[in-house]
Formats: sequence, structure tokens, C-alpha cells
Amino acid sequence: MLGLRLIVIGCCLAAAASAQDAPPFPGKQSEWHGFRKFDFVVAGKEAQVVVPDTVADGKPWVWHGEFFGHKPDPDIALLKRGFHIVYLRVPDMLGSPTAVKHWNDFYAELTGKYGFAKKAALVGLSRGGLYCYNWAAANPDKVASIYADAPVCDFKSWPGGFGKGKRSDRDWKLVLEQYGFANDEEAKAYKLNPVDNLAPLAKAKVPLLHVYGDADEVVPWEENTGLIIDRYRSLGGDITVIAKPGVGHHPHGLMDSTPIVEFIAKHAVAKPSKASGGT
Repeated sequence: MLGLRLIVIGCCLAAAASAQDAPPFPGKQSEWHGFRKFDFVVAGKEAQVVVPDTVADGKPWVWHGEFFGHKPDPDIALLKRGFHIVYLRVPDMLGSPTAVKHWNDFYAELTGKYGFAKKAALVGLSRGGLYCYNWAAANPDKVASIYADAPVCDFKSWPGGFGKGKRSDRDWKLVLEQYGFANDEEAKAYKLNPVDNLAPLAKAKVPLLHVYGDADEVVPWEENTGLIIDRYRSLGGDITVIAKPGVGHHPHGLMDSTPIVEFIAKHAVAKPSKASGGT
């Protein structure tokens, strides 16, 4: 009997060790700036999740609208604080209703199956602003904060080029296709661009951070970030703004990413744990 008990205990310990060693996500595992990255598929779309060495209390996470991996310093700092970094590949959808539906699927997977925090910190660089703001407006209760960097907040500005923004014929065609507009006039009459649809975010008290170059000729700040600033504040919303004098659409980010990191960490659902090795 004693021998049988030892065998059973040994099997249980082996199973527990195997469970601990099992990867936290499916798919292909690789290395990203010293952290484990997993590539897998959610509802037919490619997803990427970068995993911290020690997960912070509440399992906070950062979700990129586009250009995951560009200017990674804030992500690396937040990984050290225990945040997961995620991205869903739905390019060329420009924040359309279909893109929002795919984001809903990914959100449900991460929060339901993997226990992520119920509120995500969104990061929208350039056209990524359309993804983040449109999903946030449809799901304001699921957003911890939005960090937007030279963001597109009105597709009439870019890629439409109907104001000061630069025209992109390829991307404007995508807008018409993805949103189901019959023509330019129908697209220009659309009333759910981020600059027009801030009330749900203000009501939910979602904090915003915008970083922009005041010489941006591709996505002019006046037609995008400028309108967000004025309209969000008029709605009683909280928005922090960092202007970069003389800077164009590039480079994104800041030389010292501390303000970005602190903004995201401050508004995370759970404060980073002391054991997470934060910077």
C-alpha cells in the first residue's frame, strides 16, 4: 500500500510540474526583447501575446491597435512591471465595424479564457487610433486608458485628404470598402469617427494621453488630436497632451518614454505588484 501511495503521489507531483511548465498560450513561441511571445489564432485572425516574467496583480495588459513592435520602449518597461502586451492582426480594416467585431472576439478570449483584466490599456499609433477609439467607443466599460500617438481620429483628414491631411488613394479605397460606403459623400457624412464619438468615453471617465508632432503634415494634429482635446474636455473628459515642437508624423513616441509608461501604469485596473521587477 505504501508503494502504491508513493506512486500516486509521484504521478500527482509530475502532473503538477508538467502543468507549471506548460506554455501559458498556444501556438508558436519565440523571444521578443527577452520575453516570451506567442503567436496563435483567435476566430480566424492572427494574435500575438508577449508574456511578462512575473504577472502583476489583476493581470493588466496593453493592446496595440497597429504597428506592434514599433518604438517598443514603453512595452518593455511595462512588461517588467508585469503587464502583458497584445496585438490582433486585422490590417487594412482601419477600425471599421468588422474590425471592432474581431476585437470583441479577441477581448472575450483574453478575459474569459486567460483571465486578463476586464479593462485594457489601448495604444493607438497613427491609423491605430481608428481601431482603438472605435472599439473603445463601442466598449467604454472595457477600457482602462488610451494612449494615442499622432493618431488618425477622422478618416476624412487621413486617408481622405479632404482637409489639411495627405491623401492616400489606396487607403481611402479601403475606407469605402471596409465601412460599406457607396461613395465619397456618404463617407464624409459619417458621424462615428473618433472626433465625433467621444461621449461614451467621457461618460465612462476613460483617461486619454495624446502625443503628437505639431508639424505633422500627414495626420495634422489640428484635425485629429486638436479636435479630440477640445471636444473631450468640453464633455468633462480627462486628457493629457504632450506636443513635440517642430516634429512631423515621425518619429513616434518620446525620447524618454517614462510619461507614457507612468500614464498607463497609473490607470491600470490593478497596480503593478512589488515582485514584478518594475522600473
